[in-house]
Amino acid sequence: MSTLPPPPKPSTDPQPLRGLRASFAYAWAGLRYAWKNQRNFRLEVYIGTLALGMALWLQVNLVPVLLLLALVLGLELLNTALEAVVDLASPHYHPLAKAAKDIAAGGVLIVCIIAVLIGVLLFLPPLVERLGLW
Repeated sequence: MSTLPPPPKPSTDPQPLRGLRASFAYAWAGLRYAWKNQRNFRLEVYIGTLALGMALWLQVNLVPVLLLLALVLGLELLNTALEAVVDLASPHYHPLAKAAKDIAAGGVLIVCIIAVLIGVLLFLPPLVERLGLW
């Protein structure tokens, strides 16, 4: 005789949101969670804000700065989500859980390094000119 899993628990939300409004509410909840719980996300927001300020001050094209900022923050959010799912699925240490989390963090690291390199290439010439160093 097989045993059936227990039925899912009912939602604790008194009135679950529906439709487009719900999508935005859940997305904002995710952003609030990341801001509150993820030091790296906050750090990347601060650095991105600094990069935007420098781009405005140096009159550099904002498009690459915004694209890189979106890429870094978006990937950090995906990394955070993956870590949460891995922790839920594997609450005890498992080498594959560690590998999944490390690989996702490595992806964020690669994008951050490339973003810094592009930032140097983008900001250095106008910064040198602005400061009269050349």
